[in-house]
Amino acid sequence: MPKKPKKIVKIITGVIIFLTLPSLLFFGFLFFKFNEDLPNGVQGEEADALAYKMLEALDYDAFKNTNYIEWTFKKRHHYEWDKAKNICKVYWKEFKVNLDLNDHSQSKAYIHSFKVEKNMSEELIAKALNYFNNDSFWLVAPYKVFDKGAERRLVKLENGDNALLVTYTTGGSTPGDSYLWLFDNTGKPKAFKMWTSILPIEGLEASWSDWTTTESGAQLPTFHKLLVLGLEINHIKGSID
Repeated sequence: MPKKPKKIVKIITGVIIFLTLPSLLFFGFLFFKFNEDLPNGVQGEEADALAYKMLEALDYDAFKNTNYIEWTFKKRHHYEWDKAKNICKVYWKEFKVNLDLNDHSQSKAYIHSFKVEKNMSEELIAKALNYFNNDSFWLVAPYKVFDKGAERRLVKLENGDNALLVTYTTGGSTPGDSYLWLFDNTGKPKAFKMWTSILPIEGLEASWSDWTTTESGAQLPTFHKLLVLGLEINHIKGSID
């Protein structure tokens, strides 16, 4: 091989190593520091009682009676959710989807206010549904502990505290995910650890501590801290009407 091509190959190889090695080392550090096996827990009345205590601390009745919720997730996706009718308008970039959460076939997709059909419509509706499943979970996850397909287990932590492990066997975009809820002294959630199919590290912890109370009385989070990242939720509104 001529010298010049060899030199180019060496430069390209060096650049690849320079860019990827720090990332691999950082991932390795995070993996060995934070990766945890899914804890064992016990199903039954005690686990359910802990879940009810969390709902009581959050005033679940106020959330249940909230018929409309609006929010923006990470300044990228905006939602107007008619919870009573189970339909949601999803906005991002130049797209809008009127998402029918009861019957996805009734959903409608738009680009710059122009309705689209067939393949493009199906793709946008599927994307909007995935966005909604993920982004709404970061907003209302504590209220979903008794959803259909949710299994609850009581976990004893090393410090003697009780934690609640919730596994979603059905529903959502990634069934099988598990979340371990951690609580403050009042029974209100302060964080959870995640075992999910989309995260390469198991047991990562995210905060649930920055709460706001809407007009309807529903308590919803405004921010989550995940390692050095922040997940911001703003423009939150909740009403009974």
